[in-house]
Amino acid sequence: MKRATHLEAIRRSLNVIMLISVFVTCYFAKDLLLPVLLGFLIALTLSPLSRGMARIGIPHWVSAVGLIGIVALAIAAVIYFASGTVVGWMDSARSMGTELQTKLSGLFRQLEHVRQAGAEVANMGGANGPEGEAVQEVVVKQPTLIDSAMNVVSSAGATLAVSLVLASFLLASGDMFYIKLVQSFPTMSGKKRALTMVYDIERRVSHYLLTIALINAGLGLCVGAVLWLIGMPYAYIWGIAAFLLNFLPYLGALTGVALVAALSILTFDSFSYALLAPAAYLTLTTLEGNFITPMLLGRRLELNTVAVFLTVVLWGWLWGIAGALVAVPFLVVFKVVADNIEGMEIVGNFLGAADDTHHEKEPASEPAPEPDTVSAQPEDIGDMTPHAAV
Repeated sequence: MKRATHLEAIRRSLNVIMLISVFVTCYFAKDLLLPVLLGFLIALTLSPLSRGMARIGIPHWVSAVGLIGIVALAIAAVIYFASGTVVGWMDSARSMGTELQTKLSGLFRQLEHVRQAGAEVANMGGANGPEGEAVQEVVVKQPTLIDSAMNVVSSAGATLAVSLVLASFLLASGDMFYIKLVQSFPTMSGKKRALTMVYDIERRVSHYLLTIALINAGLGLCVGAVLWLIGMPYAYIWGIAAFLLNFLPYLGALTGVALVAALSILTFDSFSYALLAPAAYLTLTTLEGNFITPMLLGRRLELNTVAVFLTVVLWGWLWGIAGALVAVPFLVVFKVVADNIEGMEIVGNFLGAADDTHHEKEPASEPAPEPDTVSAQPEDIGDMTPHAAV
């Protein structure tokens, strides 16, 4: 009994060490893992379209080239039309900040007095050395904002390029990886169970990712159109920003509202009219988050808000903004995998919403193939038959 207790303690300690090792590896291997993870997410998002094109006779490699080409052209178009304006904003960020501070000085006058008083005290105490001699300041020249932005853009461009190439290979391979996975099981019941599970994972995750991408695209169009009607300059850029920021739950909407409010105050002379733009942005994101997304997605993949927040914080700490953007899709993938793997149902239940008391999961002993999974692949099952155990 004592030996079994020691073995269980050792096993738990090893699990903790392995978990820590995984996070350490993720932290130091960001440049390698991020494009791989992003490539898999892009492939999962586009897999329903690729599979639908295959049903009408279009080869997988043709649909992969076409879909990835469309995505690459869309990204290139966004960069082409938005880069000049964004670079201009970054170049004049300091002057814009000064102007914004001037316009808001009436609201923060008392805080400004306190800051100035503190600055004067600091200058009085540090202006001269102990001998009354002037202290020579050494200023280290920091890289400009444009230089830092170019470094980020070049790194992001390399990551996107690798991700798109990997996604194209994954889409072009069709069902090859699924077939290889299923062939590794010795019995026919094991093959069917594995095939049902992997297709269920693909169907639910790809449905979520594609639906969220389309919802965010619709939100971006609405935000851009409403801000254009209000009179905001470069409204299409804010539409693009809304599309990207909405992948980041909670913080994305707040960040978008704050940025729109800042530029709106700089643009319009009337403070009350300037509040229309952030109010419209907040209204649209609220409608999307509370009505549109739940209506289109249902409650099948609704997540625990605490788990979502902690996941965003964790991956944001590990990988920065890129990690925060892919945190929720990664959490959805992990939840679906946990729901479909025996022994991980507790984890899947914890990640679910408060009223998610059951999972839509078939019993492991009696798999029920969907019409578009096992039964739709008779030739694959037939090819696997010789590998079954005798």
